Formats: sequence, structure tokens, C-alpha cells
Amino acid sequence: SYPAPVGGASLLLTFKGPRNTILIIGGDVLAASRAFAALEAGMQVVILSKGLVCDELKWRADQQQVNLTDWDRLPSASTSLLASAPDTKTDAESLSAFLTANSSISLICITIHTADTPALARICHAHNIPVNVTDFPALCDFSFAAAHRFVDPSTGGKSALQVGVTTNGEGCRLAGRVRREIVSVLPKDIAGAVRQVGNLRRLAKNTDDEAGECEEGEDSSVTTPNSPVPGWRNSAAESKDESSRRRMKWVAQVSEYWPITRLASMSEDDMKLILSGDSSQTTSPYSIQAPNENSLHRLTLFPPPKKGRILLVGSGPGHPSLLTIATHNALTKHADLVLSDKLVPAAVLALIPETVEVRIARKFPGNAEGAQSEMMDAAVEAARRGLTVVRLKQGDPVVYGRAGEEVLFFRAHGFEPLVIPGVSSALAAPIFAGIPVTQRGVAESVVVCTGVGRQGKEVKLPGYERSRTVLILMGVARIAQVVGAMIRNDSGSGEGLQSGEGRREGRPFPRNTPIAIIERGSISDQRVVASTLGDICEALDIAGEQRPPGMMVVGWAVLALQGTGDTNVLEEGEERDEERIRKWLGEGRWVMREGIDQGWAE
Repeated sequence: SYPAPVGGASLLLTFKGPRNTILIIGGDVLAASRAFAALEAGMQVVILSKGLVCDELKWRADQQQVNLTDWDRLPSASTSLLASAPDTKTDAESLSAFLTANSSISLICITIHTADTPALARICHAHNIPVNVTDFPALCDFSFAAAHRFVDPSTGGKSALQVGVTTNGEGCRLAGRVRREIVSVLPKDIAGAVRQVGNLRRLAKNTDDEAGECEEGEDSSVTTPNSPVPGWRNSAAESKDESSRRRMKWVAQVSEYWPITRLASMSEDDMKLILSGDSSQTTSPYSIQAPNENSLHRLTLFPPPKKGRILLVGSGPGHPSLLTIATHNALTKHADLVLSDKLVPAAVLALIPETVEVRIARKFPGNAEGAQSEMMDAAVEAARRGLTVVRLKQGDPVVYGRAGEEVLFFRAHGFEPLVIPGVSSALAAPIFAGIPVTQRGVAESVVVCTGVGRQGKEVKLPGYERSRTVLILMGVARIAQVVGAMIRNDSGSGEGLQSGEGRREGRPFPRNTPIAIIERGSISDQRVVASTLGDICEALDIAGEQRPPGMMVVGWAVLALQGTGDTNVLEEGEERDEERIRKWLGEGRWVMREGIDQGWAE
């Protein structure tokens, strides 16, 4: 009735401590990686190499972290280890002599690839030393798992928790992927939980000495976490060993049943209360009740006060359908308070439940900095009260959304914000206007810039490149200055445009370069005014009152998909540009379009 063994598996063991010495034959980057893993396990590392040695191994040898030995200095060493026609016998004998003289070596790793490699592996086998040979699974006695060592978020340092995955030679690359998948789904505070359980375990044993790795079975006497726990408190008749065993059983129970987050947040007082079983103490967030049986199944956990958090969320260009799932969930499921920029449209704000408080930034000319500070202070104050704060921004929060300074501000006040990307209006709005920001044969690159700097200062705009699309955000209110900085300054018809020679890096733009002004992109009252740089200011004046937010798209991509399309701009050169403009604009000097495609309403 016992299970039959099925071959193909590995005996998974962990090695650590200075009693183990690993010999690494090779001097490449892989050898350095193996050495680092062994050093983190506290092992002694000996490097046996010939010829080139990577910089990392040289540095570790200088730091006396590894013992670097030159193959040429071995007794009777041949110079053929890495040669094309090696003297295999001599090299094998040299290695055999080295192993005989260094009996402390317990593991060997060979990373070099030569005709000598199989012979070297056979010498290791003859000395009964387990060996791993890179890319020669048939010669290997052991393999390296795809390993990950977790970082403890509370300390920022590496923790004691490691996971390793092996496919037993079936798919090394897949093992790495499986490792990443496992790491990605485990709680972020899993390393903190391991640290605190270790502290609890040492407290239970009443010693700081390292115990054997038994958790893996906390104690050999613990067969199951469901075993009854004899005795709640130390009694006069209870020996030290009995007390230790009882407390270790509690450690096993806690490790099995408590949430990871609770384990990670245990204080020393909590640990003492857990191990004492004293339910009379009320200062701890744990209440232990055991009316009839001694088991942590009777443990009631009173959750600690909810910790507030701040989400920096991008709401997309405006159309509610373009909200990401993460943004939608943040607004409809998680938010206790929404602090919104004033440009976020009503259709998006309408999705927020009525029970959630919404505040709109009071930004107006001359008060932008004050309003920004007000919103950041309000977010910190609410988070300190345990609320989940959604700082809602138009478009993507890091594309001219001032998210960076908010991240640093919140971090300085004890809150690490979660930044949730949004669909940037810089890319989405042109699509709603029928403009591809890149198009084969027309636009090979795209630049995103702002038309106005911090506190209203002027900024440098890029120069003209025929194959490039320039996207300018937040500059429509200063259209005259922006266009003046871009076009040629020797034109006689540029009246009203301010010369911007000092505001441009590179060549001036031709006056007939297409430009589109997109206002309230993706929203039902979207407006597009398209013309050339020479005529756009007049066109915008005729269009009437501006509709913020607005952006500019400058470049030949503006007309690429209009009508029958024009995708030969780069092939045909500038001589046909005037003809292109006439075909695009017809008899007029600009075009205007209102609204968005009906398909979005449907």
C-alpha cells in the first residue's frame, strides 16, 4: 500500500555554511554567477581557471572573497586545457592531484566548454565529488535550480527566503519563467513573514542559536499543525524541554494558519503573548480563547487599524471607455476619497459611487502651485486616517501630469503611492482625429513636448525633421508664441507671430507644415482645427472660444490618412508639398471638424 517511486525527479537539498567548499572550474561570467550564489550560502569558493578571468572574479579575489588559482600553476599542468588539441590525460591527472591535495572540496562546478570537459567530469566522479557540468546534463550529479531570493520590504535587504524551480533538464528557460510566475503571485510581505516567524521560533526556543532547517518541519516532534498543543502556560512541573516543545508547536500552528500579512506585522510583544497563551492581555491585537481545547483554531484575529494608501491614477484622454480596468476598479471599488484634476471630464467622474467624496482641484491662472499643494496635503491627511485616496489625473499621470513630484512628496510623508498608468491623450487624441502619429512613408518618429514650462516659463521646441511628428501639449493658449518659435522668421507674411529663434533647437519649420489643434480629444464635443503653421492662428481665431484641454500635432502625419490618403511624403520630397496641401484643404486654408465617430457612442 506504499507509493511506488517514479524516477525522473531530483532530491532537492540546500547546502550552506563554511564547512562546504565548492570548486568552480572556469573564469567566465557564469562561473562568477555560481561563485556569488555559493558565497551567499556562506560556502568557501575556489576558482580554478586558465587564461581570461572575468572582472567580477578578479574583484572578488582582490577582496579575498574567493580563492583564485591559475590552472598553469597546478603540478604537471598542461597548457592544453583550452586548446584545440588538448592532452586530456595530463590535464585530468593535474585535476586529480589538485583534488587529492584539497580534500575539503565537497562540490564541483565546471563552466568551461572544451574537449577536456568530459574527462574532467570523470575525474570528479572518481573522487566521489558531485559535479555539475554546464550544458552536459548526462555528466551532472546535481543541477542549479532557477532560484530567487526575496527582498524584505521593511529592511530593503535580502531575506532568508528563497525559492528554486527545476525541470530536471526538460526546459531550463521554462524553469526561469515558472520561477517568475511563482514570485509574482506571492504576497509582497512574504519575506517579512519569514523574518518574523524566525524571530518567533528563536523566542520559542529561548535561544539565539541557529536551529536546523526543519520547517520544512519546525521540530522533528511536530508531525502536523493540527496536533493538540498541551498546556497553555509554563507550569512549575514543566521542564525546559517540554516548554520549548510546547512553544514550538504554537509556532507551527501560527505558521500554518495566520495570514501572511499578520505574520509579517508581529511585534515582540505579540510574539510573547502568542507563546504564553495568556488571553487576559488586551494590549495586543490578538485575542486567544481556548475554552475546551488548546489549539490556535480558537484564535480570533482583530485586524489592526486600516492603513491608508494613495493611488496616482490616470483617467485617460476623456472617453469613459478608455479607462483601464485598474483605473475603473480604483474609482468604483477601492476609493474612499477622489482628488481630481479639474480637466477630468464629468463622464468619468460620474462612474464614482455617490458614497465616495470627490474634490476637484481649484486650479486657475496664478493659483496652480497653491492648488497642487492643497491636493497633496489633502491626500496625505486622508491616508493618515486610513483612507484609500485616488489622485485622479487626466491622461497618463507621468506624461506632464506632475506625478513625479507627488510620488516624492507622498514618499517623504510615509506613503509609497501606487501609480496606475492611463491612456495618454498625446497618443489617443490624434487617433480620434484620424491622425496616426507614426505612419510608414510619412512619419518615422514622434516627439512629445510641452508648449509651456514650469510656472509659465518658455521652453525649447524641437526643430524641423520631415520624418518626425511633434506633439505639443498644453500650448494651445499660447499658439502664437509656439508657432512663432517654429516657423521661418524671414517670411513676410508672419505678422502677429512672435519670433522664436531662441526657443527652437534645430531647423525652422516650413510655413506649409500641417498642424492640427485637437481640443477635448475623445469627448463628445471634441473639435479639430487643422491647417498649416502659417494659417493656424487665424483659423483658431475664427473657430471661436477655445475648449481645453487642447494639444497640437505638427507634421505630415496630419494629412496622411485624410481622404484617399497620402503616404508617399518621404519618397517624393518637398517639391510636391504645395500640391499636397491643396489636395488636403481644397479651396480653403483650414478645415474644422466637430464631435467623434458615431461608433464610440454605440
